[in-house]
Amino acid sequence: MTTRLDRDAVVWVAGHRGLAGSAIRRRLESAGFSHIIGATSGDLDLRDREATFAWVREHRPQHVVLAAAKVGGILANATQPVNFLTENLRIQVNVMDAALAHDVERLLFLGSSCVYPKFAPQPIREEYLLTGALEPTNDAYAIAKIAGILHVQAVRRQHGRSWISAMPTNLYGPGDNFTRGESHVLPALVRRYVEAVDEGRTSVTNWGTGTPLRELLHVDDMADACLHLLDEYDGDSQVNIGTGRDLTIAELAEIVAKHAGFEGETEWDTSRPDGTPRKVLDTTLIAGLGWSPSVELDDGIRDVVAWYRTHAAGART
Repeated sequence: MTTRLDRDAVVWVAGHRGLAGSAIRRRLESAGFSHIIGATSGDLDLRDREATFAWVREHRPQHVVLAAAKVGGILANATQPVNFLTENLRIQVNVMDAALAHDVERLLFLGSSCVYPKFAPQPIREEYLLTGALEPTNDAYAIAKIAGILHVQAVRRQHGRSWISAMPTNLYGPGDNFTRGESHVLPALVRRYVEAVDEGRTSVTNWGTGTPLRELLHVDDMADACLHLLDEYDGDSQVNIGTGRDLTIAELAEIVAKHAGFEGETEWDTSRPDGTPRKVLDTTLIAGLGWSPSVELDDGIRDVVAWYRTHAAGART
């Protein structure tokens, strides 16, 4: 059993300006952590091994949350597999090797639910890892994240460090990536429906059939779960973070359209890929540790649509 993190410890949130990392930083601040550090990609390229070691040596974090990663939606993953594989592997190996070399006590590696097999039994339990083939459209990214999980487990086994991994389901929230061709399903839908309303269009076309089932988790809930794990969990297994509830992409589109004020027709381009047919996480492990999500999906999507309308000009679009 681990002990609650010292709120005066130096905590490095790697990737502190991204969707996940910024939420984790906000949660740590609200919990009273007084020495949270970070570096922008312009100040520190985590793909640069020598620079990463030098930065850790200089700043001496006691704890690390590894949220830095190259991320993207189905199109980006399918067309840039080399980038997603090599960049994420380099980031993870450099950060974890530097953290080990400089005696980081606690490290949380943030992965993704895409690490599980495409046709895993539902809901997906942690032990289903490496039991089947991956979804081909994001297998390179998934392999990198699986390597991260195994890296953490290897450090625990060989060096006895209290490092852990967390696997969140599909995240959404303010500050998401709304870039065409790079965004995940929810920000893509938000951008599409808001633009349709603003431009007076009467129809919107989405990818696929609309039938795949997806689970979504507000990024603030994810951040709260990560802090809970750092305070309460010290085990070999990666830990799923989610709501345990899913809905079809078509149902998700209806909610986005409602909050965007779109009253036209939604069409589906079935020539485009659907991706994994269903992906909902079993959250028994983290629930047993006393954590549960608090943000209702309808409320969260309403807030993201409102955030995007206010920040569209400066958002990643």
